[in-house]
Amino acid sequence: MLALGKVYASIGAIAAFAEALDFDSPDTYLARHANGDWGDLDDHDRKANEYALKHGLRILSVYKLQSGVVIWVVTESDRSSTTILLPSEY
Repeated sequence: MLALGKVYASIGAIAAFAEALDFDSPDTYLARHANGDWGDLDDHDRKANEYALKHGLRILSVYKLQSGVVIWVVTESDRSSTTILLPSEY
């Protein structure tokens, strides 16, 4: 299981979850990310995450909320923090 460190969310991500009402919870996506379910990544990016796990690099997951909004979940290389954000906020 991936250590998440402190968890943060951008203003855009918070708004996206608020608009999704009760359908989507940040905890659901954090759990998926921590358990190695990288969401909507292509094969190349999945392999990059597997490499990153072994070599202490940044981990990225991509998920589409039921509202259609895409969020990113990024855990830093030192595993000190994880941020939920919109791609446009990166």
